[in-house]
Amino acid sequence: MPSSPQPPGAGGEEASAPARVIDDDDGLAEVVAALADAPAYAVDTEFHRERSYYPRLALVQIAWAGGTVLVDPLAVDITPLRRVLEGPGLAVMHAASQDLEVLERGCGAVPSRLFDTQLAAGFLGFSTPSLASLASRILGVDLPKASRLTDWMRRPLDLEQQRYAAADVDHLLELAELLRAELEACGRLAWAEAECEELRTRRWGPPAPEDAWLRLKESRSLRGRTRGIVHSLAAWRERRAAATDQPVRFVLSDLALVGIAGEVPKDLDQLHRIRGVDQRHTRGAQGREILTAVEAGRSVPESALVQPRRDDLDRELRPALALLVAWVSQLSRELAIDPALLATRNDLTAFLNDDPEARLAKGWREQLVGRPARRLVRGELALAFDGKGGLTLERRSGDLVGFDVPRPRAPWTSEG
Repeated sequence: MPSSPQPPGAGGEEASAPARVIDDDDGLAEVVAALADAPAYAVDTEFHRERSYYPRLALVQIAWAGGTVLVDPLAVDITPLRRVLEGPGLAVMHAASQDLEVLERGCGAVPSRLFDTQLAAGFLGFSTPSLASLASRILGVDLPKASRLTDWMRRPLDLEQQRYAAADVDHLLELAELLRAELEACGRLAWAEAECEELRTRRWGPPAPEDAWLRLKESRSLRGRTRGIVHSLAAWRERRAAATDQPVRFVLSDLALVGIAGEVPKDLDQLHRIRGVDQRHTRGAQGREILTAVEAGRSVPESALVQPRRDDLDRELRPALALLVAWVSQLSRELAIDPALLATRNDLTAFLNDDPEARLAKGWREQLVGRPARRLVRGELALAFDGKGGLTLERRSGDLVGFDVPRPRAPWTSEG
């Protein structure tokens, strides 16, 4: 993307005065009224979730043509912001996925329209860029630095924290305007907008307890009774974590959960001997709840469980995956698009498995990647070196090259 003129004072670390802190209902009502007709606004959040099941919102930063404010959710009910989120204004965010979850929990809504600057920049050759890197390269602004381990729940917030938090939104509207202009000029704005809409409408929040077992890396290899027990235990763990507002790993580790499913304990003594299980799991109601979940899982028919999405490939398709990974990498360089946006390895695997939900089977990806990939797999196209250190996708000539090499005679010397 061509560099833009540097604004006055750019090139050094931003040192603006702290933004206005909103810590009472009247102040928030004033902000909501001002934002009601704003065509665009920038929003970001600060939160903690290391020791809780739900993210604990610590701050909401908002910037628009009228200024920048820091809304303190520890002092004021932020649900009135729902009116802003559901209004007609365009919400500009950076790397919005976790912030959307936090806003939905805190306000009961996500923005009605979204432009994510990180996603947008990916269509211009940036690879998952941070806000600081975009501000530096495009605006010539160095954002203030702060420790990623700062305690956002501490009050009062010091001036360094306030400046750092405000900087997360101060330049987003200008940045979005420049990105949108460049995307429109190169014909990619519709792609970026489609990706932002997919992100905006994604389901946020914790999984349904009945689907929690699918997050275990062992889920695809489980069979029969063990799968049913893991399903039941993972659902119990999810519900208990939500009820006590603690991370699921604090309730029961994955190691212990899978171990319990394998051993199928019938009493607390057997439960206590399983690796990863300690006294806090076996005393009081928790131990009895685990045993109840085990017993319930034994009667769950495998046919009643949602099957994990396949992440493996039939043997004859594995060479095709290797070719497609190489081609996508080359294509991302040629088109200056973040390869993670074009197609991940999981995207390619889902496509080759004819998954109806595969991202390469619809939208702009189907046209750009899916159609050529299908022709490559069918043998209509070939991937070749271009003689200049790159790869090229071209029509197959059908001119096969044979190798006169002696082959082993015994059948057990080859897998065929």
